[in-house]
Amino acid sequence: MNMYPEVLVTPMKEELTEYGFIDMQTSEEVEKQLSQPGTTLVVVNSVCGCSAGTARPGVVMAVMNAAKKPDSLSTSFAGFDIEAVNTLRKHLLPYPPSSPSIGLFKDGQLVHFIERHQIEGRSAQMIAQNLLAAFDEHC
Repeated sequence: MNMYPEVLVTPMKEELTEYGFIDMQTSEEVEKQLSQPGTTLVVVNSVCGCSAGTARPGVVMAVMNAAKKPDSLSTSFAGFDIEAVNTLRKHLLPYPPSSPSIGLFKDGQLVHFIERHQIEGRSAQMIAQNLLAAFDEHC
């Protein structure tokens, strides 16, 4: 059962999907995304203030300004896309569940991860700079 009403979650999802992020709602969608060759950026979206204030804006800023970008962009919403997030978190081990969080996968392997505690208290620009450096290295 979803923890949040769809009417609340939809606008927060759209902050990413309107920039080309694929909304993953099922385990199958997560497995399909992560099995693709190349790089995949995954955002575990959340209702929390740090997600709205810095995580989503920072991710969008990085993607819009990157010289080297991930091959695909995807997102799942913690507390709403339960099945997808549970599957995704298996791919994010050994990191504990964290939302929001941002992972960069290369050929299905996690190569860069930003946990909630690395998002809280940081500006959108700092999140973007972190991601731009990861894109430069892995994409």
